[in-house]
Amino acid sequence: MDYKKYVSTQEARFRILRVLSFVPDRIMLSLQYRVKLGRWPDLKHPNRFTEKLQVYKMKYRNPLMAVCVDKYAVREYVEQCGLGSILNDLLGVYDSPQELNFEMLPHQFVLKTTDGGGGNNVLLVKDKSRLDEHQARQVLNSWMNVKDVNPGREWAYTQMRKSRIIAERYLKDSNRKDGSIDDYKFLCYGGKFHYLWVDKDRYSNHHRGFWDQDLHFLHGVESDHPTFVNPPALPENITEMIGIAEKLSNPFPFARVDLYNIMGKILFGEITFYPWSGYVQFNPDAFDFDLGEYFDLNAMIDNIEMSKLHTGGW
Repeated sequence: MDYKKYVSTQEARFRILRVLSFVPDRIMLSLQYRVKLGRWPDLKHPNRFTEKLQVYKMKYRNPLMAVCVDKYAVREYVEQCGLGSILNDLLGVYDSPQELNFEMLPHQFVLKTTDGGGGNNVLLVKDKSRLDEHQARQVLNSWMNVKDVNPGREWAYTQMRKSRIIAERYLKDSNRKDGSIDDYKFLCYGGKFHYLWVDKDRYSNHHRGFWDQDLHFLHGVESDHPTFVNPPALPENITEMIGIAEKLSNPFPFARVDLYNIMGKILFGEITFYPWSGYVQFNPDAFDFDLGEYFDLNAMIDNIEMSKLHTGGW
């Protein structure tokens, strides 16, 4: 069911969700899963990846997650893992759009809120001379503190401090005509890499492909974007990227680590825990079970205690 046909604006959907905030997570997540995927989830004996993500949202309470989903705070975690060299240049951090001094920023830059997700809440400024500063502040202001409503009941985001804005260096790849950057997303379970998906040409002809842990392309596997007819070659330093993803994901039963690779230079993107919020239909459907195979929910409690030791008590 396309619920957006019935409640077309995000503002209206958020108003409904605020009214329904008293509904327990198990009921709300089951209803959302049913509406979006057309079936009820098995939350008692989950086998699908999408089902296990719902249990993850309800049950896993690791305070380090709140650090990792914060676009600014995660930088310190990356540095503590000895990977500060893969961080993009930080140009500034602001508590409100009014604090922004555009004159101090370079010709090209990126603005994003620290609590944005799913590729949302990102403003790409390719030419500052053409930027409408007033409009930019309005857009940024509309993005601030939207997590007071948590549509997918994603616990990690509820633990964050209020929204901030960060300015970063604008990244570009001369091989990409549409201004996008190839995005490498590593699905790691207990700190072990098992699947990779790659997004290409996000702003023009967006395609997404999946690879297994042996880096074999999975022909015919699709999610919410078409797959590649001819899979692109992976970077020569893909093994190094896997090592980085495993180190960053090590404290968690599951984490997706996003990295960029621009002319061989590896750069950090983000860490996320709830891809698609668990509401995505794979084709073939069996891939949902494949992705869920390595997701060990029984290890969640022990994993929280180990993560506290690993991160020095975050």
